Amino acid sequence: EALLGRGTGAAASAIGGSAAAVATSSPGGAAVAAVPPGKGGSAVWDAGVGAGSCLRVSAPAFCVCRFPLGGAVAVEDQPDVSAVLSAYNQQGDPTLYEEYYSGLKHFIECSLDCHRAELSQLFYPLFVHMYLELVYNQHESEAKSFFERFHGDQECYYQDDLRVLSSLTKKEHMKGNETMLDFRTSKFVLRISRDSYQLLKRHLQEKQNNQIWNIVQEHLYIDIFDGMPRSKQQIDAMVGSLAGEAKREANKAKVFFGLLKEPEFDVPLDDEDEEGENEEGKPKKKKPKKDNVGSKSKKQDPNAPPQNRIPLPELKDSDKLDKVMNMKEAARRVRLGPECLPSICFYTFLNAYQGLTAVDITDDSSMIVGGFADSTVRVWSVTPKKLRSVKTAADLSLIDKESDDVLERIMDEKTASELKILYGHSGPVYGTSFSPDRNYLLSCSEDGTVRLWSLQTFTCLVGYKGHNYPVWDTQFSPYGYYFVSGGHDRVARLWATDHYQPLRIFAGHLADVTCTRFHPNSNYIATGSADRTIRLWDVLNGNCVRIFTGHKGPIHSLAFSPNGRFLATGATDGRVLLWDIGHGLMVGELKGHTDTIYALRFSRDGEILASGSMDNTVRLWDAVKAFEDLETDDFTTATGHINLPENSQDLLLGTYMTKSTPVVHLHFTRRNLLLAAGAYSSQ
Repeated sequence: EALLGRGTGAAASAIGGSAAAVATSSPGGAAVAAVPPGKGGSAVWDAGVGAGSCLRVSAPAFCVCRFPLGGAVAVEDQPDVSAVLSAYNQQGDPTLYEEYYSGLKHFIECSLDCHRAELSQLFYPLFVHMYLELVYNQHESEAKSFFERFHGDQECYYQDDLRVLSSLTKKEHMKGNETMLDFRTSKFVLRISRDSYQLLKRHLQEKQNNQIWNIVQEHLYIDIFDGMPRSKQQIDAMVGSLAGEAKREANKAKVFFGLLKEPEFDVPLDDEDEEGENEEGKPKKKKPKKDNVGSKSKKQDPNAPPQNRIPLPELKDSDKLDKVMNMKEAARRVRLGPECLPSICFYTFLNAYQGLTAVDITDDSSMIVGGFADSTVRVWSVTPKKLRSVKTAADLSLIDKESDDVLERIMDEKTASELKILYGHSGPVYGTSFSPDRNYLLSCSEDGTVRLWSLQTFTCLVGYKGHNYPVWDTQFSPYGYYFVSGGHDRVARLWATDHYQPLRIFAGHLADVTCTRFHPNSNYIATGSADRTIRLWDVLNGNCVRIFTGHKGPIHSLAFSPNGRFLATGATDGRVLLWDIGHGLMVGELKGHTDTIYALRFSRDGEILASGSMDNTVRLWDAVKAFEDLETDDFTTATGHINLPENSQDLLLGTYMTKSTPVVHLHFTRRNLLLAAGAYSSQ
């Protein structure tokens, strides 16, 4: 049963038996509770602020609880700052640091072309740690000279980090500085071929350069692989994050990326639906009347997770009716492609002086919500049907509950309006999400809370308090009930609507979790971060099963393909990267935008990828062509990388500009009409 236990801090107890639960810590920063087999023993963990979380499980069981790296971690769990800094206590001659660094730089630049690109990855992490050593040992003038001489040689995508680093000019500045702690507590990962590594090792030993060799040993993690060294193009595609590349072992876990089998229920299609449209779009053929609507495939997808892997809510009658309507809409869906691009409808928020910060649209495209900097949440109806609230309790008692139109009678026509404004947050609203059944709405805010609103009464039902700092994004599961949130405290949290504490805490990012997205099968959650990485988390056990690196700026948008196999990500670097979840590899790079990409969405059939950016454009990409060769390409396990297409413009199908409106949200209707939204900017 997915029940949330309540305990105290990092203490575990056995309930219903004599078995004891033992908590230990693992190298990955997770606390592991091992519950030995016993008579009905259970592990119960408090998932409140500063603690781990776990579902209540019956023994024998194994639970993993991850603790946040940010302010939410208890004092005793924080790395000892003095111990962290003491690693920089070196007795080396400060005047020789520039000589050591320039000597290594000269050696790498004079090495063979095949090794130069790989060894050049050492420049940035060595520069950072050598500078921090000088500052810690109070060689301030030498540190300043070292920084001024070599900071311009670093890659352009590290310049923001270097600006922060340049502010650390005294030993006192280092205490409590997040950037410094990130570098010290997480080893910078470099992926280098064995030949290149041996060349480096031989050079440092010959020169007896112990200063640099100690840094390599203590602060860097060199992931050595056998095979040909990678080219500069391959390396540039994968580097850029705060902690370097992902270790190959981080992407080896099995991921069930297939879709769950849809439940079957008998609903005959109408004659009108049976005929369908047979025009240019050539929609899919309809099933005979004897078939069940909702049974997409009789064959079980081998990549799909077991149906009961995580508990999902039962389908209500209203959900079944909605699925029937969805199938009927799909029967009329236009098949998109290079020769048949979607029409685009843009919702422009005019005079949005309150500052539009978030947008979402319901699955059936009947409502649109905006989150604003003035802490309000505004819901609009975009159909002729107005928004109505449920009648008061006194009026409801007079209604005949057995009448056929009872659902209409309970609504108060006096409250009907096109716009409803929801008040409750005490800071800007940064994320919104409709539930799949359109009965609820989530919003998250700078005030550190996530609120659940009823779309029947347009009132706040629950305020979820778990994040210590602003919450940047939240999203409902495709099946409802569960939702995820991510914020400034560097962690993502999994919640259930009927629990006021999180079920899972996903910790591992080195900076803010800026965006979150559920996998279509609800078994996984993707998170994007300001540390320039994307992580895929397993909802079942809280483990991180994929780490993707390659973006050169904070991640701001995520989108799974409808079949669940691929993930598209967008960032401040203006690039869209495509990932194969099964293999854990980057398989595409789409260039064209000139500003941050805040919106990504696949069409309903997965043939078109739409991207929206702060450069006031919507771009359409050919997703079929981008993924068509993946079945035959040789996925090189040694390098963890395949050759990307040189010209992504071949995949660009169209660019559509707004007058002066940044695109903050995209949505494909059930018939593949593309909806976009943003606030008009007069600048």
